[in-house]
Amino acid sequence: MLQILIKEVNSFLNSLIAYIVICVFLTGIGLLMWVFPDTNVLDYEFADMDTLFSLGPYVFLFLIPAITMRLFSEEKKSGTLELLLTRPLTDMQIILGKYFSGLLVVIFALIPTVIYYFTLYKLGSPEGNIDSAGVIGSYIGLILLGALFTSIGVFSSAITENQIIAFIIAVFLCFFLYVGFDSIASIDIWGGSAVMLEQLGIIYHYNALSRGLVDLRDVVYFISMIALMLLLTNLILGSRKW
Repeated sequence: MLQILIKEVNSFLNSLIAYIVICVFLTGIGLLMWVFPDTNVLDYEFADMDTLFSLGPYVFLFLIPAITMRLFSEEKKSGTLELLLTRPLTDMQIILGKYFSGLLVVIFALIPTVIYYFTLYKLGSPEGNIDSAGVIGSYIGLILLGALFTSIGVFSSAITENQIIAFIIAVFLCFFLYVGFDSIASIDIWGGSAVMLEQLGIIYHYNALSRGLVDLRDVVYFISMIALMLLLTNLILGSRKW
């Protein structure tokens, strides 16, 4: 697994894809937080990072599928997947190696945003007037969200050899799982079942973490969904051997 992880990370670093998507993410979030009049914290005059944590997921909807779309589809198209599957590694080790390589790129994209926290910490009146515990909880939520979106991207990449199709499938699945259940639950036909339906969606658990309250149930939800997507990916790869 470690060999696959190192290989994929080096592949990312040797191509423009990772650098482009990271720059797009940082530029987009930076403009939203510091420039655009409706969202920037300078006009809001309150030291918080709600812009990052509320709009970041929507940037992730496109950023992460762009990172993960090539992980398996490129191997399929070039014909190297069969060769990769013959190596003395289990399918799950290959999947995990590729998954964690994509997740590392996502985390690399998030690390520079810590500068925003220290900037707001210094700009606060008095200095340090920012909910640090809430920010930490929100970062945990954003990392878990990125981890789940990455697993969805890996699954989508395993379905097809076309990177564009893998990108579109990943964007759709991420969007539907993020807001789809919440939107369906808002239809006034479910009665008491609406809350249960809402809890199936990602946004319910992400919003809970974004309030700075790290509830074990929300963490278990993200881990379970990640495991489900990786198991589905394993089934897709396993079906090629039948």
